[in-house]
Parts: sequence; structure tokens; C-alpha cells
Amino acid sequence: MRVALVSDIHGNLTALEAVIADLDRRGADLVIQGGDLALMGPRPAEVIDRVRELGWPGVAGNTDEALWRPDEHERLLDEAPAIAPLVDLIFDAYAPDARERLGAERIDWLRTLPTEYRSDDLAVVHAEPGNLWRAPMPDASDAALVRAYSSLGVVRVGYGHIHRPFTRTVDALTVANAGSVGLPWDGDPRASYLLIDDGVPTTIRVEYDVDAEARALHAAGHPDADRLAEMRRSGKFIPPVSA
Repeated sequence: MRVALVSDIHGNLTALEAVIADLDRRGADLVIQGGDLALMGPRPAEVIDRVRELGWPGVAGNTDEALWRPDEHERLLDEAPAIAPLVDLIFDAYAPDARERLGAERIDWLRTLPTEYRSDDLAVVHAEPGNLWRAPMPDASDAALVRAYSSLGVVRVGYGHIHRPFTRTVDALTVANAGSVGLPWDGDPRASYLLIDDGVPTTIRVEYDVDAEARALHAAGHPDADRLAEMRRSGKFIPPVSA
């Protein structure tokens, strides 16, 4: 069985369409979306409509949840004050912009998504079980990966959130990150997704017209368009400037 995990599209329709075309060429028995569909991109409604049209099952992400849980703002500021500028952008700029573009019906659909999806011996979460905002980085220790995901009780775990793809096997547990379709942060601007073929995960990279998506950000009047466009071009995270 061939399973694809497509995560962290972040309103980037250009990258999503390139990944869909690549999946059509390769073929997949099941495509799972790993959350963070809408925020930080100029066409969140079009992305959600496309995913729904394709019938991909999947999970909610942290920036999806930000659309209907504004109370998380203060909790995150208390828990992680070092990333306050980013948290403020998510809740004060990106979420209001996305709400306006999405409308109530699409947000209601997002709210129906679970936080965990299972297919045979594979479990998919957005970040960690029970926490949409925290997940191990690629350089996490083996012990940290086991601590984060062994409770799922499966042999394979796929997740997103960190925008940096990797795969590691620790004893009987294989953990794989899909990277990001719409906003990679590993230095490679190409869209990233995960293809699991007969249990073996592989990172797939797909070229797309990054400049066209950058122009779409500016044409839409998206908040923080300059920084978001540069992150798409560079494939790297650029810290926001504190207000």
C-alpha cells in the first residue's frame, strides 16, 4: 500500500496543485492531510475547497485551531514568551485575515477534523499527541522521539508542524516528518510531502512557481506578505520583528 502525507499547506494553492500533479503521476492508495491548511497564505479558501474536493482525510493543525480558539493566545504567550512576536502574528494578523477569506462554513468544517488519524499501523498527528503546538525537531534525541510518540502504540508515525522533513527509526518505531507543502523551512523552497510505500517512508520534493505564489501574497494584501514571500523563496524561517 502506498500512503502519502501532505501537511502544512498554509494557504499556498500553487504548491498544493504541484503536489497534486506529482501524486497523480506517482499514484497513492491513500492521501492524508496533516493540518495547517489555511493560515499564512493568500488562498486559504481555495486550498480547503481543493482538499475537500479530493476527499483527503486528515487532522487539524495548530494554526487551524487558532481560527476558533483565541484563548490559546494568552496561554502560549505565558508558556513560550520567546516566540511572542510569532504568536501575536498568528492570532492578531493571520487568523483574522483567514477568517474573513474562509467564511464560517469552512471554519466549521475545520473544527470537525480530529487530532489523530490512523490507517493500519500508521498514526498521523499534526505535532505531538495531545499538543498541536509542540513537536520534536529533526535533531531530537531518540529518547525524545520515543517519549513523544510511543504512546500511540503503532510502528509508524507521521507528523508535520516543524516544516523540516526527516525520517528516523528507533527500535521498532519509525517516525517521519512530512515537511511542508507551502512553507518549507529546511533551506529547500520546493514543496515537501511524505510517501510511504509498503511501510518505507520517503521525502518527496516538488518544484513549483514560488514567485507566482509570492505575487499572490502581495496581490491579496496579505498581512506580513514581504516576510512570508521571502520565506517561500528561501525555504527558511525568518523570525518576525517584535513590535
